[in-house]
Amino acid sequence: MTHEGSLRLFALDGVAGLGRKVAESLGVTPAEHEMRLFEDGEYKVRPLDHVDGCDVYLLDSLRGTGGESVHDRLFRLLVLAGAVRDGGAARITIVAPYLCYARKDRRTKLHDPLTLRYVATLFEAVGTDVMMVLDVHNPAAFENAFRCRTVPLTAAGLFAPLVRSVAGQALCVVSPDPGGVKRAELFRQRLEALCGQPVAKGFVDKRRSAGVLTGDLFAGDAKGATALIIDDLISTGHTMVRAAEAVRKAGAHHVTALASHGLFNLAALSVLADPAIDRLMVTDSVLLPPLPDALRAKTEVVSCAGLIAEAIRRLDTRSCLQELLAL
Repeated sequence: MTHEGSLRLFALDGVAGLGRKVAESLGVTPAEHEMRLFEDGEYKVRPLDHVDGCDVYLLDSLRGTGGESVHDRLFRLLVLAGAVRDGGAARITIVAPYLCYARKDRRTKLHDPLTLRYVATLFEAVGTDVMMVLDVHNPAAFENAFRCRTVPLTAAGLFAPLVRSVAGQALCVVSPDPGGVKRAELFRQRLEALCGQPVAKGFVDKRRSAGVLTGDLFAGDAKGATALIIDDLISTGHTMVRAAEAVRKAGAHHVTALASHGLFNLAALSVLADPAIDRLMVTDSVLLPPLPDALRAKTEVVSCAGLIAEAIRRLDTRSCLQELLAL
């Protein structure tokens, strides 16, 4: 693939580093765009490269950082998608490794908004043909919210090879809450096939109400095992630490926490330093904040650029995506 072909990859400023890695993996030059912020707070975003008749991929992780709100990034991406559609693009694929509001996919109180569905409506309104994400909070809810084609990628295939060093030991893959059991099982199956040995499973019975976590009952067999706790994201860190403490009580001798999105709000930087977690692995789907020494020493960042590039390559060539998906 070359930049001169029909594929155009635009990497917005919020994820420029990841965008460059994806472009390198694809063998293309990132397409150029103009982005201006006016004094009244309004944005202008437009493609500077030719897009008429092209398959266009717009890449940005929709998480507020560095003084920019998530709404700034969401709006800029929508405006660029609309401009690309008006410019005659043959197909528009939004690549949002981290999708904002994905956790707000159902009502928990009377008159709660279904914000994920509203975000989907916005993307569809500007002509989005394909929506690609990485380890979205609830893949089924994500697919139901969008009427366009969805591509829910999983990082399970990225993490599994990196924990092969513990092959031969007793392993237990753990979901930190009942809602993540399917995600954990997908990872467990890949790990079991890769290591060629049985891998146990378990989950922690966590509940959240009005932002308060309750429940630390562990169901599974982690005695003497290396516990691998996997989740889609880490925000405050409390869920991971509670799960780590629960599997420690159940007899796990080593705990590795795995998450696709290291959101790491300010409180998480101290919470995750808890010695209950020996090792922490996240992808570069979002830009990590500066980490304190104790946390940085046990944190590994795995690039998701190759996975995203391969998904784009297969979309561009109309090839099968099955093994890359969280299904």
